[in-house]
Amino acid sequence: MELLTLFIAILFIIIATVRFKMNPVLSLTLAAVFSGLMLGMDSTKIVSTLGEGFGKTLSGIGLVIAFGTIIGVFLEKTGGTKILANSILSLIGLKRSPLALNLAGFVISIPVFCDSGFVILSSLNKALSKKSGVPVMVFAIALATGLYSAHVFVPPTPGPLAAAAVLEADLGLVMILGLATAIPVSLAGYFWARYIGKSLKEQEKKEHTVPDEDIEIPKIKPILAFLPLLAPVLLIALKSIADYPTHPFGDGMIFKVFGFIGSPIIALLIGVFFAFPLARGVESKERNTWVSSALKQAGAIVLITGAGGAFGAILRTMDIASIFDIGEASGTTGLLICFAIAAVLKTAQGSSTVSIITTAAIIAPLLGTFGLESLTDKALSVLAVGAGAMTVSHINDSYFWVVSQFSNMDMKTALRGHTVATFFQGLTGLLVIIVLHALL
Repeated sequence: MELLTLFIAILFIIIATVRFKMNPVLSLTLAAVFSGLMLGMDSTKIVSTLGEGFGKTLSGIGLVIAFGTIIGVFLEKTGGTKILANSILSLIGLKRSPLALNLAGFVISIPVFCDSGFVILSSLNKALSKKSGVPVMVFAIALATGLYSAHVFVPPTPGPLAAAAVLEADLGLVMILGLATAIPVSLAGYFWARYIGKSLKEQEKKEHTVPDEDIEIPKIKPILAFLPLLAPVLLIALKSIADYPTHPFGDGMIFKVFGFIGSPIIALLIGVFFAFPLARGVESKERNTWVSSALKQAGAIVLITGAGGAFGAILRTMDIASIFDIGEASGTTGLLICFAIAAVLKTAQGSSTVSIITTAAIIAPLLGTFGLESLTDKALSVLAVGAGAMTVSHINDSYFWVVSQFSNMDMKTALRGHTVATFFQGLTGLLVIIVLHALL
């Protein structure tokens, strides 16, 4: 009965999301209620478990998601994303401009959704192609894969942030190991872009353009554009270093200070205040509109994350390990299972975020069985889920269509270029994670 319940619940989430376009908040909640009823839980227990799972998941990351979204919106609205891209381009040089665009996408997608980042930066593809003589398809795939890599590995992107909460992983470790994983994954996309891009042809059609804002914003210095991103990452990393068992900063005042300002909520709040100067010269009413817009975006993400936590709380009442008879599974096998479940869900229903949250809910009760109980192992489990959730992006993924339409690719070209790239990226991520597990 437990196996049948799990199968039907996952199948329902996929069909409801893909076939009936149901919002993931509703599909995850309905799947949770159905699972509770099938498992024989009484109505009071179902309601209390849903509430506890929802609240526990969001207690540590609700504000983090909100603050991270505000930073992303301010970078978009003020042109900070293009400044970041141009800064990286000037550092690496025109000769290696596809690599520069790939790394720019990687940096920008930490606070900005990958589809938004591609829409904003896609206008650079043609300009750089004309200047460098490199085919435009190389730039398109290099940018798309760079944006995609941080999207599934590096908080405060919602997917890995939610998985860290569900699996009770240390956010600082997830961020540090996520960066270590995402960089080679991004480069794997770049090398595929260099290989395949020359053989891909652009479709003849009207170009997509992004309308300019009607607001005049003073020119931003590159350091101001980087600060909202780098400050939270640095502070959270310092807290993780301070919390290391050897206590490199001692256990006195410095330890307490880093523990406070490096907590994800405070670190992202500091990042928000570093983002505000980007909009100097913009009327306060307009800035408030940006904040409101960001909070609306964050609200939808928070609800999906909380619904995933509620679904996970119901699944934790099952003895999933005995269902699949995986009592002897090793840590490496566990990471492979995390990857496989996420990859199946991603390929079936299209959304990386939904795949990550659903998979995290399924595997949370299994981490002890896999021997993945240390802080490092939990962080690597989050990343294994992320690697699976990028394998692969195809026609049921909104990002696939953003990349194809804003790059003038027909479906066949996008499948050869973008989809195959995400396949290699996912496998690269899994390989890096297994190596990190062996070393750490």
